[in-house]
Amino acid sequence: MKDLVILECLVVTSNAFAECATNSRGQTVCGNGQAAGGYNRNTGTAWTSQTNQNGGRTTQTNRGGEAMTMNGKGVVHGPGGTTCYRSANSHGCN
Repeated sequence: MKDLVILECLVVTSNAFAECATNSRGQTVCGNGQAAGGYNRNTGTAWTSQTNQNGGRTTQTNRGGEAMTMNGKGVVHGPGGTTCYRSANSHGCN
């Protein structure tokens, strides 16, 4: 399983070398600053994240969730169809 996670990290980071580590919560995290990926063996959730040229970050999970964030603000689309947002002045879900 560990080999699979490392392989996924290398694919996610494309041409860049990925450093992978397991954090205190049991998550294996790999990244190079522009692209990252990880796997939480406790929950079975894998994720990938990429930064675009404007500094916005798009993160996707294997459970169907997607988040687009920049400067602490963003929109999250949950796998069940829920959409949540956070702006400078408010936050909420619908």
